[in-house]
Amino acid sequence: MAKKLVIKVTAGADAPERCSQAFTVAAIAVASGVDVSLWLTGESAWFALPGRAAEFELPHAAPLPELIEAVLGAGRITLCSQCAARRGIAEKDVIDGVRIAGAQLFVSEIMPDGVQALVY
Repeated sequence: MAKKLVIKVTAGADAPERCSQAFTVAAIAVASGVDVSLWLTGESAWFALPGRAAEFELPHAAPLPELIEAVLGAGRITLCSQCAARRGIAEKDVIDGVRIAGAQLFVSEIMPDGVQALVY
């Protein structure tokens, strides 16, 4: 059974180092052949919108748009449905390839054997 990594990022521009770390770990894992599912919750929800990641800056960190592209290339990105609703974000608003789903799907992803879950 292949290992799966589920990462939930709760931080956005409000905690840039924690946010960047989550996206970096997700992109590195994808590049290493790990099955990755990245969940955007809380303030990271804004990065599901086109152009928002380009506004994020952190010295000595990989550009967020490149990390998102890497994860979408071989992994999945999910926007929390409640987080999206609180911010007025709909399916039609998000970057191609980003899905909106709720806690039930998150729980179903983290419970099987061989899954590692990280929360940033």
